[in-house]
Amino acid sequence: RGCNGMGEVANFLKTILYFCRAFLLMKDGDNVSKSFLFQDHCFYHGHVRKHPDSWVALRTCSGFRGLISLNSSDTYYLEPISSVDPVYHSLLSTMKLPIKGGSCYHTHHTTQPNLFSNLLSSFHSRKNNICCVYVQFYRALNIRVPLIGLEVWTKRDQCIITEEPNATLWSFLQWRQKLKSRKKHDNAQLLTGVTFKGTTIGMAPLEGMCSLENSGGINVDHSELSIGAAATMAHEIGHNFGMSHDHDSCCVEATADQGGCVMAAATGHPFPRVFSYCSKRDLDRYFQKGGGMCLYNIPNMNDLVGGKKCGNGFVEDGEECDCGEPDECENDCCNPNNCTLKEAVQCAHGMCCEGCKLKQAGTMCRRPAGACDLPEYCTGASPYCPANVYLLDGSSCQYGMAYCYNGMCLTHEQQCLQLWGYGAQPAHDVCFEDVNAAGNDFGNCGKDEYGTYVKCKKSDAKCGKIQCHSAATKPKGTNAVSIDTTIKTGGTEVKCRGTYVYSTQDGQGDLPDPGLVMTGTKCGEGKVCRDRRCQNASFTELETCLARCHNNGVCNSNGNCHCNQGWAPPFCEKPGLGGSVDSGPVQYGSDIIAMILQHWVFHLCLLFPFLMASSYVQGLRVASLNVNGCRDQRCRLCFRTSAGASSTRSRGSGHLKHGYNFE
Repeated sequence: RGCNGMGEVANFLKTILYFCRAFLLMKDGDNVSKSFLFQDHCFYHGHVRKHPDSWVALRTCSGFRGLISLNSSDTYYLEPISSVDPVYHSLLSTMKLPIKGGSCYHTHHTTQPNLFSNLLSSFHSRKNNICCVYVQFYRALNIRVPLIGLEVWTKRDQCIITEEPNATLWSFLQWRQKLKSRKKHDNAQLLTGVTFKGTTIGMAPLEGMCSLENSGGINVDHSELSIGAAATMAHEIGHNFGMSHDHDSCCVEATADQGGCVMAAATGHPFPRVFSYCSKRDLDRYFQKGGGMCLYNIPNMNDLVGGKKCGNGFVEDGEECDCGEPDECENDCCNPNNCTLKEAVQCAHGMCCEGCKLKQAGTMCRRPAGACDLPEYCTGASPYCPANVYLLDGSSCQYGMAYCYNGMCLTHEQQCLQLWGYGAQPAHDVCFEDVNAAGNDFGNCGKDEYGTYVKCKKSDAKCGKIQCHSAATKPKGTNAVSIDTTIKTGGTEVKCRGTYVYSTQDGQGDLPDPGLVMTGTKCGEGKVCRDRRCQNASFTELETCLARCHNNGVCNSNGNCHCNQGWAPPFCEKPGLGGSVDSGPVQYGSDIIAMILQHWVFHLCLLFPFLMASSYVQGLRVASLNVNGCRDQRCRLCFRTSAGASSTRSRGSGHLKHGYNFE
């Protein structure tokens, strides 16, 4: 009370955090489902009255604990003075908080590993506090990140967790691939108490979101305050979203004294709370080129546990709509008191709902995002755009120079442009072979489990450090310098340009070397880069699917035919409007309708001349209805957190205020 406006009453918009049941892996490897849910709904997000830029993230059970941010410069931490009697509370500015055990990129506080088992209940409380904070970070980007699962390792770690961050990351990502078969999710993050070498407190692959191999990260629980781990986790998830480190002129949203921005290369106390304009630009570019294909689908409400409630912003069983609590609802179609549609209303939410009415069947609701994406269309019966589908992995793109992988067309050229800017091109193959055979800082095929650089075999050279041609003076990005090499071959000199990011190579960074060729990049005919090797890509599913499409379509990520214009799903052997059984009914212009009808006329003209003319005219009249496409901005992220045994401490579809809904 009385601290720069903190006497104002906070408008808490109640949002219940939904948690999936936690899975305890026992010593024999069997998983036992056990719920650690707090059914009394302790978590609140909101804002402070008369402070438009404020936000609040509090846990209200056993006293009040959390953050109250008035703006980028004034943030306060509220916690009980005593855990025994949580009646009296302290309200401290985050600028003056006493921090024990160091902060980001400094030494870290650790305790005995077996303490984790004894503090399981307190760990769940801390985990909830961390989630409550990083969720708030992403709300500013119209991204919602509910936690759907927590796996606590109390007996033994299920992957290698050592002080070597690279080895820990890749071991965890390999474990995640096994996890995905028993628990569907889009992203996983490891929270551990093990201290990594150097000043690294987290690591995650760039643009890894949604991919089987790279959608995840590792995080050290390095601070006594939950905001420390929350800021680190938000940072690593940002890398998965394609956000690079901020350069010096990026962060204008907050000064260093105010904590700076989330994607700073190094961070400390006070911890950052905002994303820079550069991060927002990176995120936009990532989506524009087809990244994050798994994020556009409506969450499965059965995966969200915590009790049904009208007003939580999620459309659940028995509800026709849900626009939040009555005082926050801004939807003219929904009755917030009982979550029913208002009179004479067809819908309230979704990209196929406009003005409380369902859009016409065939209206494009999601345009293709990149060369490997496919469009979706409204069905006329549902307010939601059909689930997102894209070209099946292995489909040809970039005029046959690349393969689609997780909805993106990955090429060496694209990565050179990303690293060097306009005009950059991949270097001659001899550059890859010569430079990457060294197995040193400047040329390698990644690191092994001991952190030692691996020499590239000739067959794997195009999956190591990328080599480019560029007229730029230096690579783009923070701490990146050029490594120029001249190689004589066939009597001519070939110039090769590689990149060296010294914070990464020196063990100080949280990104695997961004100069390494990205997983899924084509490295030969029928081959792609995977695990830093050029491996045979299995296209059996693609070949089987294409055989069913009669050369009149492509295959989508569900293994179904997406037919070309003029052919009908499911197998593209009959005339029709195109599309697939997954994408909704297609509606094209009159020229396409006429072409389809002409196809039928060719086969029927000898028998039905009058019917031919009548059908043609009727077809043109129907086809004169033109529709405008819209870009679906609703998507989700299945987010899962795992906590290592050696840790020291232990809303989805229907919400109107969030462009991206992540489960």
